[in-house]
Amino acid sequence: MQLDAYRREAEAFVSEIGLEHYLHFAGRKPSLEIESIYEAHAGLFTPQAVESLRDSGNRSLLEFCVEGLIGRATMRESALLAEREAALELSVEGAALPFRRAAIEQASEPDPSRRAEIEAARLEAVERELNPLHERTLERTHGLAEELGWPSVTAMCDELSGTDLAALAGQARAVLEATDRQYERAIEPIIRAEAGVERLRRSDLPAFFRAPSLDVHFPQDRLLESLTGTLTDLGALAEDRVTIDAEARPTKSPRAFCAAVQVPEEVYLVIAPHGGRDDYETILHEAGHAAHFAHVAPATDFERRHLGDNSVTEAYAFLMQRLAAEPGWLARRLGVEDPTAVVEHSRAAKTVLLRRYAAKLGYEIELHDGAGDPATLRSSYARTLSSAMRLDWPEAMWLADVDPFFYAARYLRAWALEAELADELRESLGPDWFAEPEAGARLRALWSEGQPPTASELLGREPDFTALIAELLA
Repeated sequence: MQLDAYRREAEAFVSEIGLEHYLHFAGRKPSLEIESIYEAHAGLFTPQAVESLRDSGNRSLLEFCVEGLIGRATMRESALLAEREAALELSVEGAALPFRRAAIEQASEPDPSRRAEIEAARLEAVERELNPLHERTLERTHGLAEELGWPSVTAMCDELSGTDLAALAGQARAVLEATDRQYERAIEPIIRAEAGVERLRRSDLPAFFRAPSLDVHFPQDRLLESLTGTLTDLGALAEDRVTIDAEARPTKSPRAFCAAVQVPEEVYLVIAPHGGRDDYETILHEAGHAAHFAHVAPATDFERRHLGDNSVTEAYAFLMQRLAAEPGWLARRLGVEDPTAVVEHSRAAKTVLLRRYAAKLGYEIELHDGAGDPATLRSSYARTLSSAMRLDWPEAMWLADVDPFFYAARYLRAWALEAELADELRESLGPDWFAEPEAGARLRALWSEGQPPTASELLGREPDFTALIAELLA
């Protein structure tokens, strides 16, 4: 195999499919037309290509090839899932509500009973319309991993990612133990303030994260201004390369995302604003991705521009996201005089998310080991998440809540890495490091290198959770 030729075609594929994902999930087109893209580049994703890349020793390209082969084999299910999500309408109190709009409506709904009704309608739609497609995708993925020579998807992802998933799951269990004692004590007063209930239910989580009591600190009309000001301070405003898509559309995905279509020349930051603190954290997070990709050196090889360990770009995204709870940033950008409530809410929300992903990783290892039947796995999912979150977690999400190829592991490692990066910036440049030109210079230098094959390259060792746990328990 000629690796340079493979890289060139791989980059063309990534750009074409990235643009297609942007157009569909931004609500600009109703269908997700990925099948023709996969077919046009079918030679990238064959068992023969897998074997050649194994022999080459290029793990990043091998991981890309294997994931692409599985993506090609399940592309019809992926397209159908996206199209059904876009077309689905829920019936809530006799009124139609677009499926993709439901999460936003749920977050902004002040009535706990109506939030529960929206949640029930969403879960019923997931169970009826989406889970059959998720199950077909899962079965095909497990079968392909075995055909390619791995005993399970877990073993496949462990090898391809260079991450010891069992060891990371052990660290995740330690995180759950470390935060267990203060978890409910930290979130209960915020639940009462934000969700209007004494005891958190899953249907109240969107309102908990939405945090309406903090809206006074996060005016909607300052959202884009605060972002561009922050990026300007860091010397990272790349208007010629980054397009911010914040326009409301009925079928736009409620989940914000960054589409790096061509790195560094064409990057899209997509958000469906619904108001408040959550919008600020979300847009800053996606701006971290966008700034990273827009500042990669153009001469960097394809693997570092588009592939590598996504824990790295997620760490940069979390680093930007944390600004929405930094007292100095809140004062500088939004005129917040007393940030106490914002800081406390941010810590509680981060703890909730961290515990959720720590629990998810253990469940996903069980799921992808391939030994359990659906009934057992559904029960295990609900039990595992209920225990970590201290609320009744529905079985219906046992597949819809799973990102492909253990992306939960990327998030966990990213949180650990980001906490260490933030500590280093604070210690060397002060609490308002984000306004220091030196911080921008350091970040741009890191961003210019793209993504290394593993996050440990940035630290010279594997990231651990010491700094993150200390931050959450402060």
